[in-house]
Amino acid sequence: MAKKPETAPRIADNKKAAFNYFFEERFEAGLVLEGWEVKSLREGKVQLTDGYVVVRNGELFIIGLQINPLHTASTHITPDHVRTRKLLMHKEQIQRLIGKVEQKGYTLVPINLHWKNGKVKCEVALAKGKAEHDKRDTIKDREGKREVERAMKARSK
Repeated sequence: MAKKPETAPRIADNKKAAFNYFFEERFEAGLVLEGWEVKSLREGKVQLTDGYVVVRNGELFIIGLQINPLHTASTHITPDHVRTRKLLMHKEQIQRLIGKVEQKGYTLVPINLHWKNGKVKCEVALAKGKAEHDKRDTIKDREGKREVERAMKARSK
């Protein structure tokens, strides 16, 4: 029997991203963090919903990622919970992403934060915005799946 590949422990998900965008490609990027931020991530004090990725001087930065400091944070550091954080990727990947983002309609969206080998990684998607009718279709599909699950659950009882 084949063993299932283990999924990385998730820290935070951006559930709004799947509703607002079509994902073309996904990439994994490292994240430059301070010590107090890692401690807060371990406690789950993070919000990714309002985050987005920008390109500045050939580098990727995540803006709007909110990491709330713990009350036990160090006294000699003043934590800034919404500071701009740098994403780490290979130069070739960044150049490819810059070329795609310059095309009309493409953007970079953070999907989730997770642990990998003791380090925090951010999954970033090259995405295209959904039109209003596409969002309505998504809602219809979700409600249809819920109804089917309810019917199956009621039937099994």
